[in-house]
Amino acid sequence: MRTFARWLLAAAMVFAGIGHLTWARREFRAQVPEWTTRIAPLDEDGVVLASGVVEVALGVSLVACRRRRRLAGAVLAAFFVAVLPGNWAQFTHRRDGFGLDTDVKRLVRLFLQPVLVAWAVWSTRR
Repeated sequence: MRTFARWLLAAAMVFAGIGHLTWARREFRAQVPEWTTRIAPLDEDGVVLASGVVEVALGVSLVACRRRRRLAGAVLAAFFVAVLPGNWAQFTHRRDGFGLDTDVKRLVRLFLQPVLVAWAVWSTRR
């Protein structure tokens, strides 16, 4: 079950990462907090592109790094925590994206973030 969950999460991360780099770049910009571009040397699109590269790498690492699987899961969990401010900004600034066009939908999305953290940790344990 853990193997299936890890592969599913890996596929979802690669898919999302490719989306960041291609067809969903505009949608992902809705999740970039305004303060991010003040502390990073990137504009909104640059943040989206960089996070897409990271997501693809993390997805691949879940299945390719067998000996460092727990580390890959921990790094992915930390990544999910790191992007939480983007989801919070989308909620507080009422930005639409990916069908999250109501406060309720955006709030539910916030509560799914801990599920992703747990999924990353659980699926990479031995």
